[in-house]
Amino acid sequence: MQILYERCAGLDIGKDEVVACLRVPDLAGGRRQEVRTFGTFTGQLEALAEWLAGEGVNEVVMEATGQYWKPVWYVLEERAFELLLVNARHVKIVPGRKTDVKDAEWLAELLEHGLLRGSFVPPAAIRELRDLTRYRKRLIQTHSSEAQRIAKTLEDAGIRLGSVASDILGVSGRAMLMALVAGERDPEVLARHARGRLRTKRAQLEEALRGRFSAHHALLVRLALEHVEQLERSIEALDTEVDRVIAPFARARDRLDTITGVGKRAAECIIAEIGVDMTVFPTAGHLASWAGRCPGNNVTGGKRYSGKTRHGSVWLGEILTECAWAAARSRGTYLGAQFWRLARRIGKKKAAVAVGHSILVIAWHLLTDDADYEDLGGDYFVKRDAERAQSRAISQLEALGYRVTLEPAA
Repeated sequence: MQILYERCAGLDIGKDEVVACLRVPDLAGGRRQEVRTFGTFTGQLEALAEWLAGEGVNEVVMEATGQYWKPVWYVLEERAFELLLVNARHVKIVPGRKTDVKDAEWLAELLEHGLLRGSFVPPAAIRELRDLTRYRKRLIQTHSSEAQRIAKTLEDAGIRLGSVASDILGVSGRAMLMALVAGERDPEVLARHARGRLRTKRAQLEEALRGRFSAHHALLVRLALEHVEQLERSIEALDTEVDRVIAPFARARDRLDTITGVGKRAAECIIAEIGVDMTVFPTAGHLASWAGRCPGNNVTGGKRYSGKTRHGSVWLGEILTECAWAAARSRGTYLGAQFWRLARRIGKKKAAVAVGHSILVIAWHLLTDDADYEDLGGDYFVKRDAERAQSRAISQLEALGYRVTLEPAA
């Protein structure tokens, strides 16, 4: 087989050690292979980089093994090596010969013949943004869990605040909870903490706040409220930092914000996952395939087997699905019409995945063309095939016993 990279190396990365195999030309015109093992402390990784640089290695490949590949990548990235990160599923060692040394040798051999395809690794600024948005999402989920825990504790105490107030952690709800924690048990006194439109429901509040709230419940609610307040401060700090980090990409974020169902924070999350440089994805189809948002292609012997979507980025998939549900609630929009058109045929969950795929494709085009989103309208699918829509409407009316005569509008 043709050798494409004369000086290359394969790395098998573990938690405590890195096995490196380099392949370079020898003096006899053949190939020389050498294997060395290094630790994973920063100084030892720098020694690895110096060894590879001393041997004239340009191309280095490694598997994506949990989080352990990242420190190795960052050290080598600073030395300007051409790095390739590959999916461990796509690089399987010959059965029965599974060792760290064999893995490193196998990676090096595949790399020198150009048989590997690298995964997308975003630049440092996008990686920083990705860490922030992912952490923020987890804190928001924890915040929601704490709110649910408070609601369950109130239910256990017979306090039905959630049946009257739409948000038990709103201004009125928090005031009542703090009063309960402080020892107040009189429903009339508790109901006086209502603010805004909730004042008109004071009689209902008095009934809802009558229960068996004990010191045990007060302890649980107090701890949960303190955790909620701490989470809100952390989320606010993350929002501020995200705004600072995404400033260079504000134009791209504003472009994505024009898509139906995609808000400012959702646009930040999408950019954090796919970046803003779409040249790494030759087409929108490549991006959708990388994200696991498009149907699989599994045809053997002329027979098509399961085409379910592959496993892609969980973080990107979640935000696209959330945006799809938001688009479904919009009126008179293309994505909303697409959702309900598909939901009638394949169900809402699959329709959300399909609309998420459309949002990702739209995002690729907006970032590539540096343009805003222009909605096709909720009647796009009707106008696209007007005759079919007309025939369907006539058939439905005739089935109800009407005689239909069409007359063009003035």
